Amino acid sequence: MNNTDPATPQNRRIALWLFICCAMVFSMVILGGVTRLTGSGLSMVEWDPIFGIVPPLDEQAWNETFDLYKQSPEYQKINIGMDLEGFKYIYWFEYTHRVLGRTIGTAFLLPFLFFLAKGWINRPLVPKLVMMFVLGGLQGLLGWYMVKSGLVDNPHVSQYRLTAHLGLAVIIYAFMLRVALDLWYGTNPPGETHPVMQRLTALLGTLVFITILSGGFVAGLKAGFAYNTFPLMDGQWIPQAIFMQQPLWRNFFENIATVQFDHRLLATLVFASVLILWLATLRQPVSRQVRLGLHAMLAAAVLQVGLGISTLLLQVPVTLASMHQGGALLLLTTVMYLNHRVARSGS
Repeated sequence: MNNTDPATPQNRRIALWLFICCAMVFSMVILGGVTRLTGSGLSMVEWDPIFGIVPPLDEQAWNETFDLYKQSPEYQKINIGMDLEGFKYIYWFEYTHRVLGRTIGTAFLLPFLFFLAKGWINRPLVPKLVMMFVLGGLQGLLGWYMVKSGLVDNPHVSQYRLTAHLGLAVIIYAFMLRVALDLWYGTNPPGETHPVMQRLTALLGTLVFITILSGGFVAGLKAGFAYNTFPLMDGQWIPQAIFMQQPLWRNFFENIATVQFDHRLLATLVFASVLILWLATLRQPVSRQVRLGLHAMLAAAVLQVGLGISTLLLQVPVTLASMHQGGALLLLTTVMYLNHRVARSGS
């Protein structure tokens, strides 16, 4: 793509395809959260990239798969005594998560080849689409690398690998969304822009992404099950245990108190930034699309804060926690849309 690509019918078809892929990745992130919250992520102890899409089809196959799970640290240290029905419950979450990942790959590759054969894809766009597909493949490998961390001795997924897996999913989503917006609206820059707001929304998007990563560490350490009060933590604004580990840097990634405190602080900073930006632009002469983006961003931020506090106070119920994870992507989506419309406010 370059700075003179119009929103042609072909480009809009490609954009619509990418929007659909974005929706699938969005669903994948939510399903990944459900899989983690239900303790299902370690239920499949083998990974077959080719034939693994076929689940157990009869009682014998189920028993064989269950016997493999019984050899895992999770069964032996956490789920000892689980029956076959209980295993099926957690298995189906992880199985669906993996199948959806492969479905996304197929839903991306086949239309890409079709559009390429039709000659609808501009040459500068091809490397971007190839990069999306490569990143998707790397995401699958990273997912298995994450799962392996819980299949050795300690039946818990590394918070570092979980956060990397989540972060790459968000990067793929954001990459596809940005390209799709360019294709849908065209990339002809208008005569009038808002450079300050453009820079602020770009910084805000970066801050939202960092906050999502901090949420990955909260999830990986199960830090949401501690300090279930708000706004205080253990009756204090700053908990005493915040710097109890040595060396100091470990607290930011391995200390439950510090990780949760950082996530609260970042989330508060995001909400305050959104509110200030919204208030500061109330009387600014902006386009209808920019105004819509501002309102949508504020609504998403209010929803996300409500979901986050509710999830904490109610000690991480699966439904609320999953909605909170989805809310983070929704907020990022509104910020990215706003940034795109601000850059082309005359369109």
